Amino acid sequence: MIDRPIVLVGLMGVGKSSVGRRLAQRLGIDFVDADTEIEKAAGLPVPEIFRLYGEAEFRRGERRVLARLLEERPRVIATGGGAFMDPETRAAIARDGISVWLKAELPVIARRVLKRRHTRPLIAEGDAMATLERLIRERHPVYAEADLTVESTEAPHEVAVDAIISALAAEWPALAATRPRRPA
Repeated sequence: MIDRPIVLVGLMGVGKSSVGRRLAQRLGIDFVDADTEIEKAAGLPVPEIFRLYGEAEFRRGERRVLARLLEERPRVIATGGGAFMDPETRAAIARDGISVWLKAELPVIARRVLKRRHTRPLIAEGDAMATLERLIRERHPVYAEADLTVESTEAPHEVAVDAIISALAAEWPALAATRPRRPA
C-alpha cells in the first residue's frame, strides 16, 4: 500500500483538487487541499493573503503547511499552482512524498479558470491569457521534475485518476485492485 503522501502539482485549473478527492477515495486514504489548510492557518482566504501580505509571505506559509502535511500519514495532497516552484518545498516533496504532475494544455486551463478568475490571485488583474502563457513557460519545466506526469484533459476526472493509479501500481502492485473501473 502507499506509504507516503501523493502530492498533486500543476497549474491552476488542471484539476488537482477534483482529481485528488477522487484519487483519495479510490485509494481509501484521506484527501487534503493545501490551500484550504493555508487558509485555516492564516484565518484568511488565499486572495486576501496575497492582497494583504504579498506572494512571498503566502509562499512562506505554504512551505510551512506543506512540510507539516508531508510529515503526516499517507494521504493525497492537492497543492497550489506555485508550491512546486519553491526549491525547498520541491525537495521536501521529493524526500517525503510521491509527486504527480497533472499537465493540461492552455485551452483546457483557460476554459476552467477564466470564468472564476477573481478567485485566482495571479490572474485576477491584467491580461489573464498572457499570464497563463507565461506561467506555462516558466512552470512546466519545473513541474516536469515530478515523479509521474498525467495528462488532464476535457475527459472526466476519473480518466486522470485511472492514469495515476495505473502509474502508481507499477511501483506498488497492491494498488492493482484499485485500477480502472469499467462499466459492465
